[in-house]
Amino acid sequence: MNTSTAVDVKMGRPRGFDEDTALEAAMRVFWEKSYEGATIADLTKAMGINRSSMYAAFGDKESIFRRVMERYRAGRMTYIRQALAQPSLREVVAGLIHGTAEFLSIPDNPRGCLLIQGALACGTDAEQVKLAMIDWRKGGEAALRKRLQQAQSEGELPREIQPADFARYLSSVMAGLGVQAANGATRAELRRVAEIALRCIETVAWGTAGG
Repeated sequence: MNTSTAVDVKMGRPRGFDEDTALEAAMRVFWEKSYEGATIADLTKAMGINRSSMYAAFGDKESIFRRVMERYRAGRMTYIRQALAQPSLREVVAGLIHGTAEFLSIPDNPRGCLLIQGALACGTDAEQVKLAMIDWRKGGEAALRKRLQQAQSEGELPREIQPADFARYLSSVMAGLGVQAANGATRAELRRVAEIALRCIETVAWGTAGG
């Protein structure tokens, strides 16, 4: 028995334990039920491990949630990074709005967005998780603001529009789509909302109604 296996057995981790699969299952639990709504029993059942194995492999509930946050950011949120990397501001904005509508309507995903629903309202015991989620959302908004500042310096965004305000507006539209998805909006409905939002943005930001 090698050192790694010995440590795993000592700590109660079963042989053949797949952390990646377990974390994916935990993410779906938090996504569907939120941080406070998810119980340890919910997590162990979904992850297919007992309580002692869960604590040995991942730590407590908060530790699992933080790992889930990173997994969600690195995987599910890829479309945001791809949108921000587009060469023109119109492509950036369209990628964010359309990408959000498409992501939120993937059939196999839980309804809504973990970024919004995970820990928007928590009790005092979960205050640190709530703050971590706030920092996460602010970080995304800051990345968007930076891209908008770049666009403005390149002459794509009118000087009278504040990048910080525009970033907050786009973040609000994307969050609103998340709420609509959680309410049961279909892909077709989300796409229509996205189109209306883009037309409004075109009119305000570039003085056009499309194109």
